[in-house]
Amino acid sequence: MDTTQRTDQQRSADRRRRELLEAADRVVLRDGPGASMNAIAAEAGITKPILYRHFGDKGGLYAALATRHTDALLGALRAALDAPAGRRQRVESTLDTYLAAIEARPQVYRFLMHPAENGQPGDSGFDVGKHSAPLLRRMGEELAEVIEERVDLGPGGQQLARVWGHGIVGMMHAAGDWWLGERPCSRAELVRSLADLLWGRLAAAGDRAGGPGF
Repeated sequence: MDTTQRTDQQRSADRRRRELLEAADRVVLRDGPGASMNAIAAEAGITKPILYRHFGDKGGLYAALATRHTDALLGALRAALDAPAGRRQRVESTLDTYLAAIEARPQVYRFLMHPAENGQPGDSGFDVGKHSAPLLRRMGEELAEVIEERVDLGPGGQQLARVWGHGIVGMMHAAGDWWLGERPCSRAELVRSLADLLWGRLAAAGDRAGGPGF
């Protein structure tokens, strides 16, 4: 097989994978945590064995969907962090970006972070806990890198940046999960309250010399 043929086959496989993920997204938007492999296969117009062939198993499909949505969210968070604004405004914008994302697609969020209620283990029961923790850890590490690169935390700064990164992600996740379920206040009010909680030492720390600033 020549290189051109292999490249064409890879492009075709990549395109088919994107199509299947888009079909899965439509089902998740409709069914949330109750999305099943049967429903996703039907939406894509294929049989479930073909779906397994592309993703290995339910966990493989879940991981692919999680990566797809986490990549998009991280891109939006980076844009908020890079916006030309004061530090407090960028902190609030980053918090708001996360909350806006889960508010805009609550079914996707619940699929990624919550098991289906009364789910059937043999079909719709994705092992959410196995995969959601790595997503949060990835977000924590990404945020830690941003903090370390931009904020002068003094001696032990690398470790402190990781503490802050994972702590902030944990706070956003827990507070956002509670807020999405109960809606006790407006999104703007929650953003201001969370930013107030973060603002102490984050406000006092200087920008790291040679870094892009924060």
